[in-house]
Amino acid sequence: MYAMPSSNFPAAFGVHLLTASGAALALLALLAADDRNWSAMFAWLGAALVVDAIDGPLARRYSVATQLPRWSGDTLDLVVDFLTYVFVPAYAIVRAGLMPDALAIIAAIAIVTSSALYFADRNMKTDDNYFRGFPGLWNAAAFYLILVAPPAWLTVAAIVALVIATFLNFPFIHPLRVKQGRALNIGVLAVWAVLALIAVATNMQPGAWVTVLLCVIGVYIVAVGVIRKQAGSEVA
Repeated sequence: MYAMPSSNFPAAFGVHLLTASGAALALLALLAADDRNWSAMFAWLGAALVVDAIDGPLARRYSVATQLPRWSGDTLDLVVDFLTYVFVPAYAIVRAGLMPDALAIIAAIAIVTSSALYFADRNMKTDDNYFRGFPGLWNAAAFYLILVAPPAWLTVAAIVALVIATFLNFPFIHPLRVKQGRALNIGVLAVWAVLALIAVATNMQPGAWVTVLLCVIGVYIVAVGVIRKQAGSEVA
């Protein structure tokens, strides 16, 4: 039997509504992707990232799990994350014309299938809060692919590599939760956000220096995982 609503019910339910708004943002991003309006799509997905960043602390602040046991915040968060991190970006990769249509559809199917399995993995995180394997950040992958627009063969190779990496025992940093080097990682993330905003504001044509810096930060994120992997023979 569920507990009667408390005095904190409006605030607690408001947090669930905030999280659920990510699904609405995903729909707006999908509509923008259908129009090949990449700046609008990534703007909506960026707004969803902001929601994803603030709803967790708010949920803890208002004790949402105990105030509203009827609704699972974890399940709601996973549903919205799958839409914004995986489903919409997979659709965008198909619509972007980065590779022949047949290959694009196969790639999108591989993306959503592998990511669905990843999201169901109870061991997706290590003891020190790294993700285990590529954590389905296809919004970031789509961002880089549309920004750089590499040759079709390289696009296919990158997607295949990331799908395979989903199942590898390789650490992938969570910049906000990994304690080691957190200040530096948050700083790098902030710089990335500013550069990404510039890219979105310039219709994904920000100029060479912004593109290069964004790619350097992408390499840094992967390199942190390599260093973590070398520090220990196993990813706990």
